[in-house]
Amino acid sequence: MPKDLDLLQRLGLDFPTILVFFTFLTGIVWAIDSLILAKRRKKIAEESIPEGVTAEIKRESDAEAEKDDFRSQNWFVDTCRSLFPVIFAVLIIRSFIAEPFKIPSDSMVPTLVNGDFILVNKFSYGVRLPVVGTKIIDVGEPVKGDVVVFKYPKHPNIDYIKRVVAVPGDRISYINKVILINGQPIKQTLYGQIGITNRGDKVLAYEEDLAGVKHMIYRVEGDPFPADYWRPSELFGQGVVVPEGHYFVMGDNRDNSQDSRFWGFVPEELLKGKAFFIWFNWGEWNRIGSSIE
Repeated sequence: MPKDLDLLQRLGLDFPTILVFFTFLTGIVWAIDSLILAKRRKKIAEESIPEGVTAEIKRESDAEAEKDDFRSQNWFVDTCRSLFPVIFAVLIIRSFIAEPFKIPSDSMVPTLVNGDFILVNKFSYGVRLPVVGTKIIDVGEPVKGDVVVFKYPKHPNIDYIKRVVAVPGDRISYINKVILINGQPIKQTLYGQIGITNRGDKVLAYEEDLAGVKHMIYRVEGDPFPADYWRPSELFGQGVVVPEGHYFVMGDNRDNSQDSRFWGFVPEELLKGKAFFIWFNWGEWNRIGSSIE
């Protein structure tokens, strides 16, 4: 968690809030112009045509007069008229269809790397109103193995991305770097060593089979987890039960991830959607177009 949030976060604002504000502002101006100002311009144009002018010339004159008046009107109205359709379309797409995100860390390596630009399905877990987050249509719920974007429970202005490893009702434990769900260990298949840490510990790659969702994870074969993890005596013992309406999430880079082991469960109302596609990466072109499993 960064100690110094940017200005928008300190003010309690985020991009969706700003987008909704400007959609509302430009929409109001567009409506006033369409319903009131346009009629006024048309009336002025009609009154300016001399008697005896043919209908065809009058129509052409009306059109030219309205164009001239539109160009000379207040720049603010002009700008709002132009921007409203674009901003409104962006709001609809980002709020209800798909939203782009940029991966800011290595907590989901090797599935996602720092610098990946991804798309998140906004209706996988229900359609929500922008900013307030109220669910208006219930579509589905996360399942084990889903890679989800959510608002960080301790600071909801910040977005996190992790993998769902336990759902409501599950008893989860994490012992010797293996997940246990209701006492049953999740299968991990060793692929081999992929590196070494600065301390000399081996970094090993495993394929993990999480309820049929197979994905790669990284583990560091070194010291056990520090004692400041969230509820360590329970998580590393008999386990904890995931409460109703909450989810337990972890990063695929298991020894380099701030996740539910540190700060607890993710409430359902903080979910933003399911990550499903990598659409760009500046440095690794081969990752472009990859699906997220």
